[in-house]
Amino acid sequence: MRRTGFEGVPEPVGIDGDGRERLVFIEGEVPIPPYQGWSQSDIALASMAELLRGFHDSAKGFDPTDFTWNDSLADPAGGTVVCHNDVCPENVVFRDGVAIALLDFEFAAPGRPVFDLAQLARLCVPIENDFDQARLGWQPADRPARLRLVADAYGLGRDGRKELLSTIDLALTRGEEFVRRRVDSGDPNFVEMWNQTDGPERYHRRHRWWNDNHHNFATALR
Repeated sequence: MRRTGFEGVPEPVGIDGDGRERLVFIEGEVPIPPYQGWSQSDIALASMAELLRGFHDSAKGFDPTDFTWNDSLADPAGGTVVCHNDVCPENVVFRDGVAIALLDFEFAAPGRPVFDLAQLARLCVPIENDFDQARLGWQPADRPARLRLVADAYGLGRDGRKELLSTIDLALTRGEEFVRRRVDSGDPNFVEMWNQTDGPERYHRRHRWWNDNHHNFATALR
């Protein structure tokens, strides 16, 4: 990516003897839950969408065909552009409240840029019911307006906004499937999270909330 002039990713240095990749450290702040107020600002959100657009534009000239990818969170529809698939605040470096770099490409895989943007919206608007939103430390906000901000900052046209709205449904399902697979495999971190957040009821709450508010999001994206 950096060869294209895009500097919003860490620069690779080499591979250690144990197979771990070494990267140049990027100075800045990385928020973790409960998210600090500055990381929830419209400026922070818009800058994440702008950064993702830059990443996608830089990836368009790369052919991912002959490489192996982690498809855990990948776009089920497939695609030809390498996507991050897990852009959440704790995977972004900020300076002065503005996103400057993406981190943690464990789930990167080819897909459609709109699916990657839908995943960002799911995690950063966030597309979440009030109870679970507060549990992560998100402050009350006009979430339809925040989704419109994501679309504006990324540069989506009318057709792209319609596609984003429908793709969020897919992103919600994909995220739930990922967690359920980790729980079923006995991953202790995911089992603990599953138990602490009411298991399947959390996802039922999320889908009910999304369906109940879908019209408001659709109106915001017009």
